[in-house]
Amino acid sequence: LRMSEVPEAPAAAEIAYEAYRDEAQLPAVMGIISKDLSEPYSIYTYRYFIHSWPQLCFLAKCGDECVGAIVCKLAMHKSGTHRGYIAMLAVDQRHRHKAIGITLVKKAIQRMVEENADEVVLEAELSNTPAIRLYEKLGFVRDKSLYRYYLKGSDAIRLKLWLK
Repeated sequence: LRMSEVPEAPAAAEIAYEAYRDEAQLPAVMGIISKDLSEPYSIYTYRYFIHSWPQLCFLAKCGDECVGAIVCKLAMHKSGTHRGYIAMLAVDQRHRHKAIGITLVKKAIQRMVEENADEVVLEAELSNTPAIRLYEKLGFVRDKSLYRYYLKGSDAIRLKLWLK
């Protein structure tokens, strides 16, 4: 196979973004996220987030294929702040470097702003430099180190974006 015969992934212009609509989209969201994230999530975890905050779940699609997804929540934190939380973000490897991840995050943050969020937080694996860079580009700051946070024993960093 010559390089000229390797099919290229479609350009970013061919990516469509949509809000989560219904349970029929759940397998696509689970599929893209389970391929990418280091933590195994049960269907109950997905349902907790998506059924409680469907307006904070967005998909990136290339044709009929889900190539990215973000799953979030928004609730009162014990500190008294209205806190948004980015639980999961994944983009298919074939579609990276097309601003899909950053677009999904911006869509989620915009919805959180519309719902009066004070701040947004998330955890990222300390070794996941591309993800940390993406969030820092959006104004997130490193808030807290979390030693052996993930099941496999790896460390995490909590990132926070203040909206107010």
